[in-house]
Amino acid sequence: MTQARAPRADAVRNRKKILAAASEQITAHGPEVGMDEIAAAAGVAVGTLYRHFPTKTDLVAAVVAEFVARVADDAQAALERVTAGTRALDELTAFLGRVVEASVTDRAVKAAAQALGAEPGDRATEERASAAVAALIQAGQADEDIHPDVTVNDIYLLFSTAPTDQPPAARARWLTLVVPGLTTRARPAGI
Repeated sequence: MTQARAPRADAVRNRKKILAAASEQITAHGPEVGMDEIAAAAGVAVGTLYRHFPTKTDLVAAVVAEFVARVADDAQAALERVTAGTRALDELTAFLGRVVEASVTDRAVKAAAQALGAEPGDRATEERASAAVAALIQAGQADEDIHPDVTVNDIYLLFSTAPTDQPPAARARWLTLVVPGLTTRARPAGI
């Protein structure tokens, strides 16, 4: 039985450059952007792009999977800070804000994924993110800062309704308005 070799360093670099360029190009030009344009933006030959991603659907699915992995990493880092003593409500609020801001740039990529039927395919990463968010919620509920009926699905519902097509001030206002719906605290006057 032969063991699989680790990818060469240049192949890893090329893959990262292709994923970053795909995200930027799809965001800037929509799902119609060509693979040639993505390869040029990445500074790689078209053949190199196709060796990594045989179809545009494969490429878009990989970009979405990378976004989900970043969200999972962020959720786990927030949970680690809660374990170290930070308030869960503060971490959950900051996490919501970061994901909404990241979604602003990845909005076009998600639209392209839906149009192409691309699935990120890595359910383990999605489960990792969900588990960390669930633990954040539970910690906030233990602190009596988060309503006992708030669930991970509620957080995903908030993400799906975020005004990612609005300017930063509107996104900040959205966060200001939704957080009191999660908390057991009274909404401060003037909000």
